[in-house]
Amino acid sequence: MSPSLRRLTNTATFRLALGYMALFGASAVLLLSFIWWTTAGVIERQVGETVEAELRGLADQYRTEGPRGLIQAIDRRSSRGAGDPDGIYLLTDPLGRRVAGNIDTWPAGVQTDGQWTRLEVFRADVERRRLIGARAFALGGGYRLLVGRDMVALGSFQAVLLEALIWGVGVTLVLGLISGIFMSRRLLARVEAIGSTSREIMEGDLSKRIALDGSDDEFDRLAQNLNRMLERIEALMGEMRLVTDSLAHDLRSPLTRLRGGLDMALRAPSAERDRAIAQAIAQADAVLATFTALIEISRIEAGIGRSEMVPLDLADSLRDIVELYQPVAEEKGLSVTLDAVSAAPMHGSPQLLALALSNLLDNAVKYCRAGDIIALSLGAEGEGAESHWVLTIADTGPGIPVADRDRVFERFVRLDESRHAPGSGLGLSLVAAIAKLHGGTVTLEDNAPGLRLVWRLSVHSSNAALQ
Repeated sequence: MSPSLRRLTNTATFRLALGYMALFGASAVLLLSFIWWTTAGVIERQVGETVEAELRGLADQYRTEGPRGLIQAIDRRSSRGAGDPDGIYLLTDPLGRRVAGNIDTWPAGVQTDGQWTRLEVFRADVERRRLIGARAFALGGGYRLLVGRDMVALGSFQAVLLEALIWGVGVTLVLGLISGIFMSRRLLARVEAIGSTSREIMEGDLSKRIALDGSDDEFDRLAQNLNRMLERIEALMGEMRLVTDSLAHDLRSPLTRLRGGLDMALRAPSAERDRAIAQAIAQADAVLATFTALIEISRIEAGIGRSEMVPLDLADSLRDIVELYQPVAEEKGLSVTLDAVSAAPMHGSPQLLALALSNLLDNAVKYCRAGDIIALSLGAEGEGAESHWVLTIADTGPGIPVADRDRVFERFVRLDESRHAPGSGLGLSLVAAIAKLHGGTVTLEDNAPGLRLVWRLSVHSSNAALQ
């Protein structure tokens, strides 16, 4: 057996087709056997009823016309050419001798009780033994009459029906086998296409996607799901490469400065050594803060924070954070306002929400200039299952270009305008991860001038996150 044929016959589809073929073949055998049995039985019953009717007719003729009229009727019906070629007739006298008919002697064992019986007799008109079905009963005066039908025609019909049965089952099995091979080849081609694409992906080409044939069948739907999964994997791999590259880029400078500071501390006089060590500690803290932020984002994206969710009031958390940053903002010459509902109950992680709010307010204070305004608001949106808490932080600062508003939520993304300020570019990534954990979304909009951040938290999604 060739490898391609072996691969074809080893498929689940081919085995399933064989199973269906066997089931369908057995059903065809049962159906055709039932047809054969019922058809043959019906025909034989009809023949028996015809013989019985003919037997009664001849008996009536005997009663009305006597033996002579009956003999004439039997001679007409059994004569060659003019009579019925399949008809069997025999009339015997009280001594058992043949008086009329196309068989010579009364068959042994046949009773004159009118019951249908099958037997073999020698037909004088065709000079050979034949299988017949017959009925017989006694006439007055010791005469006996047997009327039957030659069963050759019925046997031929049964043989034809049996041959049709065999051919029908054979054709059914052959068509089932051909259909199984055809379906197996078609499905195997689809599976091979998926397998081929998978092998290319395993070899490193993550851009490959499984081709669709447009049928929207289960294979197309499977391919669509796999393609979406591959897109997600490719995106995650891209993010991983970005994180790796960004880590290498963003940590090179502080680690270099850290090493340089420690090297200087080794050679510095005692008075300058403490200052160099303090700078090195500050650089180490910055590196540790970067790693801490990365670990926290990974924990949040893995859903670990769900176990920390409890009933809380978002309005209270927001007021606490504003109160904490108010002195810092006023010292920088900024105006901070808060317009919040009296209570915003929800389920969430107090620590993570406080961390996200701190990052957002810290960014606003860090990048705004003296005289700018930072306006915070918290309100409700929608009703029932569609209800949301909407937190808005708007400022009149420099803002973010439209092209960069989605990009700033990625890890280690820092715009040129923010390079002068300390940071690792992970703040908004952390906020986005916390928002997703709480069933919310964060978007950036134009405040004309400045920037407006809108954070929507689905109250019911937040509750569902606990389950």
